[in-house]
Amino acid sequence: VQLQASGGGLVQAGGSLRLSCAASGSIFSINVMGWFRQAPGKERELVATITSGGTINYADSVKGRFTISRDNAKNMMALQMNSLKPEDTAVYYCGADRSPFRIAVRAAAYEYWGQGTLVTVSN
Repeated sequence: VQLQASGGGLVQAGGSLRLSCAASGSIFSINVMGWFRQAPGKERELVATITSGGTINYADSVKGRFTISRDNAKNMMALQMNSLKPEDTAVYYCGADRSPFRIAVRAAAYEYWGQGTLVTVSN
């Protein structure tokens, strides 16, 4: 499975960005796809996850502001980010997990990763 993330950039606080993640390869084996982020000096943390059946989970810090979506037919996942804050600044990664038995919240559980895309939110 190969993942390609795109859509990061520089935006002012209160603005919006949309991230995309394209999947290729043995995508039939993917159950959970997720967005994680990593700020300088911090661990990679969960932003949102979505299963192949559409079950969604958000980190408390982004609830009400971010929306995750997935198009299984197009092998795409997206993250619409609204009302961005400076503390949202990080490298955002898309990840994929094959396991049908869990919706993992820890980055270590994910087997496949995209290359990361930088989101910078200025004051």
